[in-house]
Amino acid sequence: MKAMIVPVTAFSQNCTVIWCEETLEAAVVDPGGDLAEIEAAVARKGLKVVRILLTHGHVDHIAGTAALKAKLGVPVEGPHRADAYLLEALPDSARGYGFPPAETFTPDRWLKDGDTVSFGKETLEVLHCPGHSPGSVVFFHPGERVALVGDVLFQGSVGRTDLPGGNAKDLVASVRNKLFALGDDVVFIPGHGPLSSIGDERKSNPYVGDGAV
Repeated sequence: MKAMIVPVTAFSQNCTVIWCEETLEAAVVDPGGDLAEIEAAVARKGLKVVRILLTHGHVDHIAGTAALKAKLGVPVEGPHRADAYLLEALPDSARGYGFPPAETFTPDRWLKDGDTVSFGKETLEVLHCPGHSPGSVVFFHPGERVALVGDVLFQGSVGRTDLPGGNAKDLVASVRNKLFALGDDVVFIPGHGPLSSIGDERKSNPYVGDGAV
């Protein structure tokens, strides 16, 4: 599996294109906006997008979803159903945060813990990791040892929990019980900022690492 980050929106959200090297079938993870840039990146690699994957329902991660789905005719999978209220509020959220108009949508498939999603010959495992939002999910490729974690975990930080539906206790539990269990060698792509590894965050993250209270 290959991955390519396409930073989008004023929030510098890490929209990520992942694809199967053998078939060139791809998935777009969290198309928050700037669809022309996402489509140009896909075209440069000669990829065929077969699905859209969502880590959670915040506007900077999903605002371009309905438009991209309409253009490509592909299914939307994720997040967990607990984020349905965020998808329903998308038009208002887009206006409130200064995004272009965004249509609400219903995913073709809500995801839950233990599910899998596939594109080409690649398969990702789904982990439900509430805290930043109640329906946040993480996509993990066990063969490549790579996880796409949305806004659950960052290099040296964690997702904010002061937005509606956020829960700090749940977030810490999700990171320590689910993400840390993947193994220190796992590299993760966060929703914003640089990549990091589970091992580095376990050792030094001031919010959820070994030294955190």
